[in-house]
Amino acid sequence: MNPQTIVVLGGTGFVGNRLVMRLQRDGHRIRVLSRNRERHPALRVLPRVSIDTADVYDRARLQRHLAGADCAINLVGILNEPRDDGRGFQRAHVDLAQVLVDACVAAGVPRLLQMSALRAGEGDSHYLRSRGEAETRVRASPLAWTIFRPSVIFGEGDGLFFRFARLLRLTPVLPLARAGARFQPVYVGDVAEAFARALVHPHTAGRTYELAGPDVIALGDLVRLTARLLGRRRWIVGLPDALGALQARIGEWLPGKPISRDNFRSLGIDSVAREDGLAALGIIATPIGAVMPALLSRR
Repeated sequence: MNPQTIVVLGGTGFVGNRLVMRLQRDGHRIRVLSRNRERHPALRVLPRVSIDTADVYDRARLQRHLAGADCAINLVGILNEPRDDGRGFQRAHVDLAQVLVDACVAAGVPRLLQMSALRAGEGDSHYLRSRGEAETRVRASPLAWTIFRPSVIFGEGDGLFFRFARLLRLTPVLPLARAGARFQPVYVGDVAEAFARALVHPHTAGRTYELAGPDVIALGDLVRLTARLLGRRRWIVGLPDALGALQARIGEWLPGKPISRDNFRSLGIDSVAREDGLAALGIIATPIGAVMPALLSRR
């Protein structure tokens, strides 16, 4: 395997940290673009990893950072926006994808790995709509692209089990909007492995991989499992949609924004895979039970 020079956008996030560590173990040279390089000392000490402060929406500057790279990886994504009008999602997902495509073409970078989401382009949420539109922009490019569509991602410090763990410590009763929504959670290490394998296998160009774990679980059951792993007795109350929509509207104003109106709309579509993208890449999916009991019991 020949080491490559890779530029990563979103490399300091939940998935990005794992992926950067995984890629540097393979001997690749990684440039991570961040809004503030000084906030990420752990990545700066890794061999063959550099962090540059950059405005990734500035095409000319982005093009300079991409000079000499073999591949760009876009992990940038948001789950909420300041207003419920879609503009935040449009900027983070669609506008950035187009800027990156244009900068890659101008800099002569041939390869792009793009993070998306399971069921992108479906339903009426701004999040899924913008993910789908970003995919359209990437597919229309002349680049050798690969798109990854994960379900919700779990692991140390995730925004799923750990997020509910914080809420469950605060209250004996947790009302839950759309408790019947189904997910197929995928382990963060498996997601990083999928990117790493696609990078070195040319046959993955022009393909989209759905990334999901072996467990299909409803949201209410996932929260109950979290409570059990924490050793807490909690009452999880599924809300009818009218009350769930009200909870989402109120949740937008609470600290940490535990739920938003767009989250509520996204929950209207089950995040369950139609294809096994991990298996297609030769990866055995990690079950929830192999990871989360140990992580949550420590807390």
